[in-house]
Amino acid sequence: MRRLLTALLLFASASVHADWMEASSDHFVVYGKTSERSLRRFTEQLERFDAAMSLITGTPRTKPSRSARVTIYVAGTEDRLRALYSQDGRTARYIAGFYMPRIEGPAAFVPRIAATSGDELDFSMVVLLHEYAHHFNAIHSRFPAPRWFSEGSAEFFASAGFGTDGSVKLGRAAKHRAEELFMGVDVTTIDLVDQAHYEKRRGDRKGYDAYYGRAWLMFHYLTFEPSRAGQLSAYSRQLAAGKPSREAAESVFGDLAKLDKELDRYMRRPALSLLTIKSEALTVGEISLRTLRPAEAEIMPVVMRSKRGTNSKEVAEEILAEARAVGGKFPGDPAVLAALAEAEYDAGNDDATVVAADAALALEPKNVNAHIHKGYALFRKADRAKDQAGMQAAQRAFVALNRLENDHPVPLVYFYRSFVAMGAKPTANAVAGLEKAALLAPYAHEIALNLAQRYLADGKLNEARAVLVPVAYNPHGGARSLRLRGLMQALEQADPADAPALAERLAAIGRPQARGAESDSGPDAPGDVPGGQPTSPDPAPGAPQE
Repeated sequence: MRRLLTALLLFASASVHADWMEASSDHFVVYGKTSERSLRRFTEQLERFDAAMSLITGTPRTKPSRSARVTIYVAGTEDRLRALYSQDGRTARYIAGFYMPRIEGPAAFVPRIAATSGDELDFSMVVLLHEYAHHFNAIHSRFPAPRWFSEGSAEFFASAGFGTDGSVKLGRAAKHRAEELFMGVDVTTIDLVDQAHYEKRRGDRKGYDAYYGRAWLMFHYLTFEPSRAGQLSAYSRQLAAGKPSREAAESVFGDLAKLDKELDRYMRRPALSLLTIKSEALTVGEISLRTLRPAEAEIMPVVMRSKRGTNSKEVAEEILAEARAVGGKFPGDPAVLAALAEAEYDAGNDDATVVAADAALALEPKNVNAHIHKGYALFRKADRAKDQAGMQAAQRAFVALNRLENDHPVPLVYFYRSFVAMGAKPTANAVAGLEKAALLAPYAHEIALNLAQRYLADGKLNEARAVLVPVAYNPHGGARSLRLRGLMQALEQADPADAPALAERLAAIGRPQARGAESDSGPDAPGDVPGGQPTSPDPAPGAPQE
């Protein structure tokens, strides 16, 4: 209780001044207590980073739906960030930022606005860029990248620099990995390309190892070394064709022991190559700024705690008490009422959720958060009672959100789930909506699991296998991803008659998580926090990524 009260006091102290601001751009929404100049520069750097990733990877740059933009919450200090992260009791000693790929919209949490006027990045910005690189790849690639490739590329992009002239530099040395590379337990190339080999060796080790640093080093080397030109692409093609990682590596890279020695020499070079992308090649788009209303500023600590999510009844009740207190001060503000609806829902109060959401919508009919939680509450209440009329009311609530934002994944997913909850076969339209939701929010793996179950129920084995690939090979997936890989192997040998049994097996693997935990993403492990100490290799489903 003392820990939770401390967290509450930390957030209460953040709400004294009504100087919170919002920045809105094509790919990001940022909330923070900072100057207009710093907020604009921070948001512009994030947009330049996204543009640079698109350019380098050859990915067409598209705008996500409004709710699929990454929302970044600036906690204000490291202590407040760690209080947020640990509100469910998770260890937060080394946390410098974290990311949650939620179905309602992806969210990231950082301690401060960290825009720089030169190349060197604040540590929290490195963490944010690392997680955004994962987010970017989840959206734009169905390629089942092995863990070293996923983390090595994220480290490569996270070590960016932002020039005062608007340029972006990629491929800079990952200085935050220097101590790990020189002091951590050695990780070989075979460890990187053969995860089972690495896990077996890791079991006998003590202390943190150099996995992330070595993955960055190999990705950097294969990107810039002239004698290895084209090998990274060739390796990727073999993986995409289904060849195991180690076999593909030996085929393309040759003698892995020789590559190890080359990496050792490369690590000791006095300078490394990098790419400089001029500002003219990077489109930022419009960035709009506004100062939050006093009521919005007052409720922001509640919003951040709710978006962080909790599976603890005690924590949910504390957040609700804070939301109700702010609601008493600002009873007629739609943002406060929508936040209250979310807090009521997380505390299990469905009727109160609907009341607060309706009050918010009466004042602001386009309030997406109020629409979402009204639908959630009606759905949960109808599901528990198996009340067909109540489920139809939930469907109407989600249809209203769909009319407001027809590319929001939540109404598409819950329209489909409304049929399943009532024991009815989903209509073709409901299945099509679920398929669209999976495309709109590929980072929310719960959607992919729902869709794979549908495909298996319909005997569509190839379609189920294709949908499960990113989830099964998610580098943050923990035990669930390992179990899904076993299911994938069974799918390879299955025929349509096996589909019902496989669907039951999948249902057991992917049990629904609490609202707010719609992804199986957990911490990068071990040593996931750049420069930090090892963390658990098998996090609880739905946990944040650091």
